[in-house]
Formats: sequence, C-alpha cells, structure tokens
Amino acid sequence: MRLLDHPNIVSLKHCFYSSTEKDEVFLNLVLDYVPETVYRIAKHYNRMNQRMPLLFVKLYTYQICRALAYIHGAMGVCHRDIKPQNLLVNPHTHQLKLCDFGSAKVLVKGETNIAYICSRYYRAPELIFGAVEYTTAIDIWSAGCVMAELMLGQPIFPGESGVDQLVEIIKVLGTPTREEIKCMNPNYTEFKFPQIKAHPWHKIFHKRTPPEAVDLVSRLLQYSPNLRFTALEACIHPFFDELRDPNTRLPNGRPLPPLFNFKPSELKGATLEMVEKLIPEHARRLNPFLGFQ
Repeated sequence: MRLLDHPNIVSLKHCFYSSTEKDEVFLNLVLDYVPETVYRIAKHYNRMNQRMPLLFVKLYTYQICRALAYIHGAMGVCHRDIKPQNLLVNPHTHQLKLCDFGSAKVLVKGETNIAYICSRYYRAPELIFGAVEYTTAIDIWSAGCVMAELMLGQPIFPGESGVDQLVEIIKVLGTPTREEIKCMNPNYTEFKFPQIKAHPWHKIFHKRTPPEAVDLVSRLLQYSPNLRFTALEACIHPFFDELRDPNTRLPNGRPLPPLFNFKPSELKGATLEMVEKLIPEHARRLNPFLGFQ
C-alpha cells in the first residue's frame, strides 16, 4: 500500500502494531478519512425511491476505472474485491477512493491463485468456474457489476450461492459458448449447461437509460476475460464524455473532482489517440507530465 500513490486510491498515512492482554498482535493502518461509501449513497437513493443521478454514475464508474487502470497497468496489482462497500466517496467533491487491499495481489503469469475470492455478487464467472490462472479482468467484471447496480438500484446478479450466482449471470448473458467456457476455464468445456438465450441489454435497464451506458456495461460484462475492456479503454468510452466537458459542474455548483491529472505511469499501453481522449484539451495545459503543447 505504501507504493500506491493515486487520487482515486486511499493513501496509507501511518501503520503501527498493538497487542492485547492475550498477546495477540494487530497491525493497525492509518488511512485517509473519507466519510461515505458508494454503497451507502446508493442505499440513500433506494430509500428515497429515486434513481442515482446519471452524473454520479458516470463520476463513480470513471474513477473506479481510473483507479483500476493505475493498479493494473502501473503496479501489476489485482484488487480482487471491488464492491460498493470498498469505494469511499467524499460527499462534497464526489472524489472516489478505492480501499481495502486485504485481498489484493500482484498476479504473475503462470502462477496459480485462489479462485474463492471476491464478494459473491461481483465475482467474475471464471472465478465461479474455479479458474486459478485468472487475470486483472476479474476486477473489470466487478466494476461492470457496480456500474449496473448504480443504474438499476439493486445488484444485477443477486446469487444466493456460488452456483446460483452463475445461474443469475446466465439469465442475463445467456448460456456461454464452448469458446467462452474455454476462455474462463478449459476444464469445463464438456460440461452440459441448459441452453438459455441472452436477455437484450437494453431491456435490463430503464427505457430512458442512455445507449452509451448500456454499451459500456455490455463491454465490461463479457464472459471471455480477454474480450472485456481494459480499465483505460473504459475511461475513453463516450459514456464519460460529459465529464470531459469543461462546463460540467456538480449539482452543488462545485467543479468536478480531479479526473485528468494522469501521470505517465498511468498511461502504460495507451496509444497517442487514447491519451488525447483521456486528457481533454482544457486539461492539457494543467498537466506538465505529458508535454502537450
């Protein structure tokens, strides 16, 4: 955690050990204080029987993707527990910070990892299939689940057990093809699944949901891990164009939180065309790292 330095990741201020009368030793972490969570904010709108404003869905999803782009690309770290409870929000600025790195791991190609990881509603299908050589794409699936939940007002895949979780996914995405199963876990290709047709994405969300929102969710929630967007690809999606408009303000009249102060390490693997989309013109003169004229 000491190595992580990013506006969308909670920062470690200090750590110390303490012991109890039973000689149990505890490691204590002192972190940024951020008063709210995406979970509690979503619950507030639910209680009021209201939909979360689309601007907040954009802000939170974008900042999740930006945090993931940093930990995946610059650090090689997979968080492995993306869920609304682990997304802290400052209610005045709406800056989001990813927290709880207790399950995080540097994924090394060829090394096995435990499959029983990640909270159930947000667990990628390859984990349910018992894959042990998964990639950072499991976090992308979780981010897609969070985005869908913010738009629906409830979890998109509310499984009651590991197997039921897969049933909930199949109800929406349809039965995975042999090729998709192979991408998730090659050991399951002979397994017989009931043939269920995919439910059209636009029918899952409210009819006034913008097509860009539906399109982005569909690109994050793909069975094949290698077909899911990367976090940076998600950041340049047209769904977030409103955030790149210099005239966009929060409902309280404040400016948006910092969204475009990218460092070179965050832009690993980005083409020049991607960088130009990631950093809108009005933000370029404020970014000394990138040498934009």
